Amino acid sequence: MEKVEVGRKYKHFKGHEIEVLGIAKHSETLENMVIYTHLGTGDMWARPEAMFLEDEDVSQKPGNVTGQKHRFELMD
Repeated sequence: MEKVEVGRKYKHFKGHEIEVLGIAKHSETLENMVIYTHLGTGDMWARPEAMFLEDEDVSQKPGNVTGQKHRFELMD
């Protein structure tokens, strides 16, 4: 994944469907933070953009109920 698409839905490898609400700046480091919500719960989360986009293979991580390779994958 090359960039985070605001307004799009992604699936987390633990099975959560999320929607990206926006990109914010961290007040101390100025790094980009992805702001997203877990669909169906209303919980809001923030994660560093670099971590959201990382290419780490999570297919063998405990809790990977989707079998996907990346932490977040864009949904259709």
